[in-house]
Amino acid sequence: MTMCNSNPLGKPEAEHTIIAFDVAKETLAIHVLPDDSAHAIANRPAAVRAFLRRAAVKARTPVLVVCEATGGYERHVVDAAHALGLALHRAHGQRTRLFALYRGLAAKTDPLDARMLALYGRDTPDLRLHAPDDPDQTTLRALRKRRDDLAMMIGMEQRRLHHAGYKRIERSITRHITAMRKELAELDAEIETLIETSPQLARKAALIRSIKGVGPMTAQACLAYMPELGTLTKGQAASLAGLAPVARDSGKLSAPRRISAGRKTLRSCLYMAAVVAASHNPVFKQYAAEMRQRGKPAKVIITAIMRRLVVIINAILKEGKPCRQSIPA
Repeated sequence: MTMCNSNPLGKPEAEHTIIAFDVAKETLAIHVLPDDSAHAIANRPAAVRAFLRRAAVKARTPVLVVCEATGGYERHVVDAAHALGLALHRAHGQRTRLFALYRGLAAKTDPLDARMLALYGRDTPDLRLHAPDDPDQTTLRALRKRRDDLAMMIGMEQRRLHHAGYKRIERSITRHITAMRKELAELDAEIETLIETSPQLARKAALIRSIKGVGPMTAQACLAYMPELGTLTKGQAASLAGLAPVARDSGKLSAPRRISAGRKTLRSCLYMAAVVAASHNPVFKQYAAEMRQRGKPAKVIITAIMRRLVVIINAILKEGKPCRQSIPA
């Protein structure tokens, strides 16, 4: 089929009704296929529920809702779709943008983006559907994110303290650090209680911590930032964490493999776990020594251990059995 330059996105022909949302803070641009109709509503829970309810009743084929992950502004779409029992795909922004460029769409407006998302949902096979969040999982993610934000701000204030120069400023910074440390301790206690009182989280945390070198902070981060662990293949787990080596070869050029994308916040925690495992876990200690003998740089060794850690965590959560492996996965 030849693509027409005057209509780079093509004419929709679908077996599903696709309802795509381009999300902004205050408004939602919507495109529906196969009707090829455009709409705009306020980004409010009642408005989203009402629109999806009407569209689902009108649809003559199964409905798929598509939206991009936008840092939380898509939550009303996600909640409404799950409440109405509609299939939902939360798309990765980079992939949808590359899809638009592939289709020849250079212009970018909210209505155009909504139509592009609709066609992305229609034309992309095997889209991963978004599952409703477990309430405890949602709470854990919010608490852990706030905890990590506070830890980062404490570090920033500590660096400022070294260069304060005036007693008045030193006292101000010290008071701020003291208050944040108190809040941090309260959050740590709340997170620990949440995990202990949730059978599912407690079981998963215990399995993750069965790996020597993985402590409670890393277990919390895995549960909070990568709840998909236990449902993935080892390649998917490494890629989602941003720890899969990506080839950059062309012709005679064979460039070093590098990691990219993925979930940076989780990688920060896995880094410390890998450092500990390389020193105190006999299996990983031997693995690190073998890589050093092959001339691998220290950061390459730690990254390889991080990748193997996330693969092992995924495997033990999938099997539901503590780690008893004698070699890295």
